[in-house]
Amino acid sequence: MPDDRSPPSYVLDKFVEGKTLDWMDTEFKPQDPEGKLPTSMLFRPLVTRANLYQLCSLEDLTLGMSMMRVSSMFVDDLRLQQPYTAARYGSVRKVFLVCKDDHSIVEGFQRWMIENYPVVDEVKELHGADHMAMLSTPDELASCLADIVKNYA
Repeated sequence: MPDDRSPPSYVLDKFVEGKTLDWMDTEFKPQDPEGKLPTSMLFRPLVTRANLYQLCSLEDLTLGMSMMRVSSMFVDDLRLQQPYTAARYGSVRKVFLVCKDDHSIVEGFQRWMIENYPVVDEVKELHGADHMAMLSTPDELASCLADIVKNYA
């Protein structure tokens, strides 16, 4: 959750600095010999199983791994953008769902994002939710989203 004071890359920069994620077998590769393009990344089986889908069914893990594609964290692009504005981004009410068992964006970093943002209207916790809460705790996530719609729409 970015704030409205810093470039959108700030949260990702802090995430990388904090070294809270064991990247395990994630592949990082230059996209071009000159290094002008962002480094590509690809989550491989160990990090996917241990840090992204660790509480999901074997079927969801298998499907997730089959859909993995090379990407980047887009940090360089985000560093070039101006901060989001308080008038627009800041005017939207914020509810943060803490995924208590996320091994990718660990709870401590999720709590830092909440503290970093000036006003978070509510914090909800999803126990038993890994990084893929929509798969590991679908009913609980749906209930939280329904509550948010009821209370904030």
